[in-house]
Amino acid sequence: MNFSDLGLKPELVTAVTEKGYSIPTPIQLAAIPAVLAGRDVLAGAQTGTGKTAGFVLPILQQLGSAQGTAPRALILTPTRELAAQVAESVRHYGKHTRLRSLEIFGGVSERPQIAALRHGCDILIATPGRLLDLANQKFVSLAEVQVFVLDEADRMLDMGFIHDIKRVRALLPPVRQNLLFSATYSADIRKLAQNLLRNPLSVEVAPPNRTADKVEQVSYRLPKEHKRHLLAHLINEGNWHQVLVFTRTKHGANRLAEQLDRAGIPSLPIHGNKSQNARVRALADFKDNKIVALVATEVAARGLDIKELPYVVNYELPNVPEDYVHRIGRTARAGSTGKAVSLVSPDEAPYLKDIIKLLGKDIPGQPLPEFRITEPPPRQHSATQQQTQQPSAQRPAGQPRHRQHGRPNQRHSGRQQSQGRARRA
Repeated sequence: MNFSDLGLKPELVTAVTEKGYSIPTPIQLAAIPAVLAGRDVLAGAQTGTGKTAGFVLPILQQLGSAQGTAPRALILTPTRELAAQVAESVRHYGKHTRLRSLEIFGGVSERPQIAALRHGCDILIATPGRLLDLANQKFVSLAEVQVFVLDEADRMLDMGFIHDIKRVRALLPPVRQNLLFSATYSADIRKLAQNLLRNPLSVEVAPPNRTADKVEQVSYRLPKEHKRHLLAHLINEGNWHQVLVFTRTKHGANRLAEQLDRAGIPSLPIHGNKSQNARVRALADFKDNKIVALVATEVAARGLDIKELPYVVNYELPNVPEDYVHRIGRTARAGSTGKAVSLVSPDEAPYLKDIIKLLGKDIPGQPLPEFRITEPPPRQHSATQQQTQQPSAQRPAGQPRHRQHGRPNQRHSGRQQSQGRARRA
């Protein structure tokens, strides 16, 4: 079956083809006809299954042509990155239509968004906080919304947006179509669905909390203080050119990015304390291979559109096992393969146990390779610091990345770790 068999208009099928897709994914096969039929939908799908097109394409068809100034479709997302990603999909799939779209989110000045809202739009993509701010100031009306999409609903609840969702819902007309997409089905999600959806079609293309089948998952057990040295070794010896590394805290992301950068591995952090412009620049540099490691907090687990990302590293395990699923879901997307590596310190053993229980299968442990424990050189301008000075700085073409900086003072091996010793290099 192809996209035209789903009842989509030729201009939408053309846009899909131009993006390189010809065969619908399972979530698209199930969701597109249901949305076109006007049904409320409760959809469960892992990250990278094509769910965004599953609701964007039928919404574009339902709205027809441009009309009025108030939005007729509202897509609510938990993060700025996801809002930008969805907006990009709307623009691409709708480029052969006359429909207008606009994204609004926090972290940037609201003035350009207010000016854009005055010109009107048909599809509004928004994060809850900025949407409510502008709605309270009467800069946007939701009275004409015909389709309401709650994307990444489980993440919305994780981030404490339930009250904002209720406030947004109160601004919507009582008669509308509702679409709820979630990577996992929890009791809270089902309760939200009961209050939001009317006689919904339930679509689930994979069992709850199941990770992408093509993700190779491995783990290493080692002391916390040796993690960054092992990570540098894995990146250098494996010749990794692109790796997304997750930490639990913003401070930890900053520190690790600087440590890796000083070890000769170009790195930048991305998290909620970074300005929107800084986050956009860091992601652009990562996609352009100007940096090797993007060190992120949970904010980057959703909404980062990185095609064919080969490696994800859990530098610190999440204390919520479902977040592990979201993290490693950034690799092995759209049919590609990927590897997820978890570095597990003794105090994280309970987290690993909970993750294994959730997955229903083990995460194989790997023997520790022999790796150097190095002292960093005196601080220089790191990629983290250069982000504000030279955002697009890049190594000269052909210049190799230094594998080690400074004076090595220890070498670590799996055998020595089990004996609790490290011999001098």
